[in-house]
Amino acid sequence: MKIPRIVMAGTHSGVGKTTLTLGLLAALGRRGLRVQPFKVGPDYIDPGLHRAAAGQISHNLDSWMGSPEEVRQLFLKHAPASDLAVVEGVMGLFDGARGQGEAGSTAQVAKVLKAPVVLIFSAKGLARSAAALVKGYRTFDPELNICGVIANGVSSERHRQLIRETIAGELGIPLLGALDNRQEIVMPQRHLGLLPAEENNDLHNILRQLATIIEEQIDIDALLQLARQAPDLDAGAVLPAAGPFTGVRLAVARDEAFNFYYQDSLDYLTELGAEVQFFSPLKDAALPENIHGIYIGGGFPEQFLPALSANRSIKEQIYLACRNGMPVYAECGGLMYLCRSVCTLSGERYDGVGLVPAGVRMGNRLAALGYVRATIIRPGILGGAGLELKGHEFHWSSPEDFPEEFSAYRLSGGRGQDGRTEGYARDNLLASYVHLHFRYNQEAARNLLAACANYKEFGRQVK
Repeated sequence: MKIPRIVMAGTHSGVGKTTLTLGLLAALGRRGLRVQPFKVGPDYIDPGLHRAAAGQISHNLDSWMGSPEEVRQLFLKHAPASDLAVVEGVMGLFDGARGQGEAGSTAQVAKVLKAPVVLIFSAKGLARSAAALVKGYRTFDPELNICGVIANGVSSERHRQLIRETIAGELGIPLLGALDNRQEIVMPQRHLGLLPAEENNDLHNILRQLATIIEEQIDIDALLQLARQAPDLDAGAVLPAAGPFTGVRLAVARDEAFNFYYQDSLDYLTELGAEVQFFSPLKDAALPENIHGIYIGGGFPEQFLPALSANRSIKEQIYLACRNGMPVYAECGGLMYLCRSVCTLSGERYDGVGLVPAGVRMGNRLAALGYVRATIIRPGILGGAGLELKGHEFHWSSPEDFPEEFSAYRLSGGRGQDGRTEGYARDNLLASYVHLHFRYNQEAARNLLAACANYKEFGRQVK
């Protein structure tokens, strides 16, 4: 299958991958091109920004949680209808799961997709040394096709010319652009990364400015030519078809406080037959009608605690639904919301739903980060004891007095000692800091919907 595609990768985190990718998406849109964005890894915020810039839903390509075949199939599901696919990398080009080689890295995804790579590097303080840097990245993995580079943060026109002479002259690789510093353009940040699209009221103006910079300082025609030189991509073996859970209606919390969902997790649930009904714990007084399960994902509930705590009606409905046997699954921010209380950095405490008989406290540094393998301890709505799931943790809050006997998982990987327990599981409730991608954890997805189907048919009272 012939699909023009390019991977935007960086030498390291903070080099400008996201801002450059957003500007490129917006600039290509100005040309009337239909661009399909993707994001490498378990990111939630960048895909939301991609959607704002490209006008298309962005999809996560994760080669640690998913197999190469699953990653390729996911790409081929969404890319063919576009004029161009743009894949934004994660961290540095070769950075992936800790201690597992290239697993989960941008480089691995680029090779799975046979996609040309544009390498972005910081030009600050570099002249001829830029050639040594780029050459090292190009020769580190001969299977990778680094077809062009972009220098970010040149200090002057003379600096730009020096970079161009050393990259193009000594390495013979196209310098697609050398961007100067634009201090007036700021992408606002928060403790988990960039501010989500849902909360950035100035995003449209920022995207407009970024598109103009890209048009002025990046050779878009040359980049498009490189993307169109990508080889044909073989779809490989067809993945098994999804099974039916027709008639199951799943209420999914989605608003400014809860918006960390992999689009393909939701897509897979609907492919299994479920109907997704969105609701807002911030604004709605009631759950959607005739539902058979509740899914509360991650996000930034800590930014909206007064409003979330004050909405007693929806909290009571969630509490009663769960106590009456409805399956309830929550991740990270959803776990925080279901707790008895959340304590802020300043010591203020806000009431949550109260289904998890413990509290959480916000911290001023990362409490957990990284890929984890989560082995179910207590049988429940995601499966039986011993089922291993692949997920990701990223949070600043920490649990307070979680009852050990109701731990949901035993974790390995990420931060912390292997074998540590995590989360809360009891009867028809599972709440955890671990984020799951359901397309890459298909057994768990089927088990969740099976629990919802069971509730739909029989109901169950929990004492």
